[in-house]
Amino acid sequence: MSIFGKIMSAIFGTKADAAPAGGGAAAGGGSSSGAAAAPAATVDVAPILDQAVKAKGEKLEWRTSIVDLMKALDIDSSFAARKDLAKELGYTGDSNDSASMNIWLHKQVMAKLAANGGKLPPDIKH
Repeated sequence: MSIFGKIMSAIFGTKADAAPAGGGAAAGGGSSSGAAAAPAATVDVAPILDQAVKAKGEKLEWRTSIVDLMKALDIDSSFAARKDLAKELGYTGDSNDSASMNIWLHKQVMAKLAANGGKLPPDIKH
């Protein structure tokens, strides 16, 4: 399973396995496949991630940090794993510039969660 697929599954449950990492509902298409990509129900992301952070027992800022978001979900947050996630999501910048890549990754993950039925808190820019 892709790294983004693991994030989706951790937040949305197993039904998220069908959601493509490449674009989901935003991919469009003229047939019924575009409608099928949209989940049946909206999932409120914040309580799920807040509970995951609470269960970890450490201060994790998932709202602003891709590393903390991945840690909260028990997903490998190493630099190598984040490089893989960046490649998976189409990052074209310098993957050795971890700060810029991390900011881009967080924005992309939040945008893709929203595109796949995730309800994000208003303070999250996507």
